[in-house]
Amino acid sequence: MVQAWIEIHREELIADWALCQNGEKPLKIKPLN
Repeated sequence: MVQAWIEIHREELIADWALCQNGEKPLKIKPLN
């Protein structure tokens, strides 16, 4: 189930990782229901 969530939100996760690497706060991602 977690793997499916990761696949659905992959682009958001990558974008948030880039923000974190630049010292910025990550954006919120819809949680797993």
